[in-house]
Amino acid sequence: MPITQTSPESDPHVAVLAFPFGCHPWPLLNLACKLACTTPHVRFSFFNISKSNLKLFSTSQKADLPDNLKAYDVADGVPEGHVFTNPIEELDLFIKATPDSFVKAMNMVVAETGKNITCLLADSFLVFASEMAKNMHVKWVSFWVSAPYFLSTHIYTDLIHKAYANICGINGAVVGLGGIKPIDKTLDVIPGLSVMRFCDLSNEILQGDKVLQGDDPNSSSLFSHTLYRLSEVLPKASAIVMNSFQELNSFIVTNDLKSKFQALLYVGFLTLTLPPPPLPPSHLDATGCLPWLDQQKPKSVAYISFGTLADVSPNEFVALAEALEASGVPFLWSLRDNFKQILPNGFVQRTSMKGKIVPWTPQSQVLSHSAVGVYVTHCGYNSVFESIVGEVPMICRPILGDNKMNGRMVEEVWEIGVRVEGGVFTKNGMLKSLKLVLGIHEGGRRMREKIRDLKEIVMKASGPNGIASKDFKTLVELISA
Repeated sequence: MPITQTSPESDPHVAVLAFPFGCHPWPLLNLACKLACTTPHVRFSFFNISKSNLKLFSTSQKADLPDNLKAYDVADGVPEGHVFTNPIEELDLFIKATPDSFVKAMNMVVAETGKNITCLLADSFLVFASEMAKNMHVKWVSFWVSAPYFLSTHIYTDLIHKAYANICGINGAVVGLGGIKPIDKTLDVIPGLSVMRFCDLSNEILQGDKVLQGDDPNSSSLFSHTLYRLSEVLPKASAIVMNSFQELNSFIVTNDLKSKFQALLYVGFLTLTLPPPPLPPSHLDATGCLPWLDQQKPKSVAYISFGTLADVSPNEFVALAEALEASGVPFLWSLRDNFKQILPNGFVQRTSMKGKIVPWTPQSQVLSHSAVGVYVTHCGYNSVFESIVGEVPMICRPILGDNKMNGRMVEEVWEIGVRVEGGVFTKNGMLKSLKLVLGIHEGGRRMREKIRDLKEIVMKASGPNGIASKDFKTLVELISA
């Protein structure tokens, strides 16, 4: 289905296309809002499925949008009355409905406004935007939410797969490794990623085109195909916009990525306001988290949250709960109500004086509170940097996507946290991690010093002389022309 354009228009009109899963829509919407405020003569139309838009917008939030930005729903591909049988199904149905679902909504907006679309600003996972922009004869700007080093692994998927297959040998036999398992070998083959290991990679990257065969029942072959196409389509974009600060990333990684794309623009962390605003009065917090934190000692609380999609096994939930109870550490746990039944019998009642469990928290405010001393996290990229700005060291339990790579950066490169022992929660392993991070010994002190230093880099990078300020101006010029 082609996009229908009306008569030529002088004012630019940017179609912003969201990938509606996980944390992806938030930073893209924030970028669109920032661009809209900077370019009042440019119209922005934000396209996203209804379920995701409902999470993004309350009535008051929609009223606060810039006048030149409007949100629209696109079809999610889910048949009416459909009952999901597995978590992958919703993603598959969405992908099957694209790009026609977006085209239909975009045609409606062009007809409604009489304004041609002049630029596509799309989440990088929406690879169809490349062909769509070509057919429309407009610019395509691709927005990368995750870490730059994670983008490198997608650009080099075939090389990684071949290298891994070579070190595994025929039929997985271990050859010439000096006793090191193939999965633990370093990624020396990729520029700037020698600190990483094959075990840090997602299944889609590790298996390359093999994963497209759909042998893994826990993965989406449609989504795997989408990810596999990134190395093919992203070099066609007018620019790749990074949800990060260049100053925090390896020169080798950045320079290599710049050699692959027409333009690479670092615009900063788009889920954060920098410098961070003062905490609001605690009595205005409807969740009750801030008043509860006010009653705790400085740097004493363990904050636990695993993001919107990331979940751990029931056994790990139990182990984590047992460790929290045994440690006596005050804790604030963001846990959806349907997961409470997994916790040990009587846990909530026995820990009611020490802990608080809520279905949702104002996370950036929680991490900025002086009472929080450690963040137990799945290690999503946005969460890591909210923790850095809050100066809160981390205990990382990576779960999916770029989490393992982020966890290695946190522990081995930045030295601002630890990964859980053995990669999964156990009672004893968690007790050790809590003691290390919250303790007064050298390890915990060093993490707190390192994270303060890293925050200083972030604050300087976010200022008027940082690369993000220059790159954002370049982006404004690109989408406005």
